[in-house]
Amino acid sequence: MATLYGLEGRKAIVTGAGNGIGRAIALRLAEHGCALGVIDLDLAAAASTAEAITAAGGVAHAARADVSAGPEVTAALAELSERLGRVDILVNNAGVCKIGKMLECSEDDWRQTFGVNVDGLFHCTRAIAPGMVARGSGCIVNIASWMGKAGVAAYGAYCASKFAVISLTQTLACELGEHGVRVNAIAPGLIVETKMRDDSEPLRRAQGLPTSEERAKTIPRRRAGVPADIANAAAFLASDQADYITGETMNVTGGLWND
Repeated sequence: MATLYGLEGRKAIVTGAGNGIGRAIALRLAEHGCALGVIDLDLAAAASTAEAITAAGGVAHAARADVSAGPEVTAALAELSERLGRVDILVNNAGVCKIGKMLECSEDDWRQTFGVNVDGLFHCTRAIAPGMVARGSGCIVNIASWMGKAGVAAYGAYCASKFAVISLTQTLACELGEHGVRVNAIAPGLIVETKMRDDSEPLRRAQGLPTSEERAKTIPRRRAGVPADIANAAAFLASDQADYITGETMNVTGGLWND
C-alpha cells in the first residue's frame, strides 16, 4: 500500500489531528510512508495519534497549539520542524463550527470561528510555505466544506469562514504555483464520527434541525461520510498523481453537493 502514491520519506504536518478527520488524514499519510508532525489544541489527543502511528511502525511527533494564536503556531512548528526536518506536506485541518442564526451569533463565536478556521490557515501557511518555496516543491491541503460553496441557515459564521478557506486556496495556488508548490482544498459533506459532529448534533436537535441520520437519507450515496473518506482524498492530493492539480476544491460529499 505504501507504494500507491509514492509518499515514502516525505514529511507532513497535520493540524487538528487529535481526532476525527485530522487523525484519519495523519494515519493515512503515515500508512503511505510519511513521517508526521501532529498538532492539536489537546496535546493528549495529538499524542494519541502520534502513538498510533509509531505503534504501527511509523514516525510521528506531537505538539500542542491553538492555531488561532500566531506565537503558539510558531513554537509548535519550530519544535516539529526540528524533529522532522523539512516539511513537504501541510494539511490545514483544524476547525470549529458554531451553530446559530447570524442575528443571534455572538461576537466571540464569530471571532473564534474565523480565528481557528481562517487565521489558523494563515499562521500555519505563512510559517511552512516559505521553506517549500525555497526548495521548489511542496503541497498544501486545506480542509474547507461544502458549506464554503453555499450559504446555509444557522451556519453563517462557519460558511463565511469556509468561503474564505476556498478563496485563500485559490489565491495561494496562484502565488505559489511558479515555485513548485501546489495548494488545494477538500470540501467535505456530512461527516460523522468526529468531535465536531458529536458537539453539533445536540445543538441541531435543540434548534429543530434535521439529525445526521435524517440528512443522510437525502444524500445520493445514502450514507454520511466518515473521516477515512476525507483522508483518501487528502492522500491523493498530497501525492505526485495530483501534480497538475492546484487551486481546486474537491467535493467529497457523496453527491450532497456537486458544484
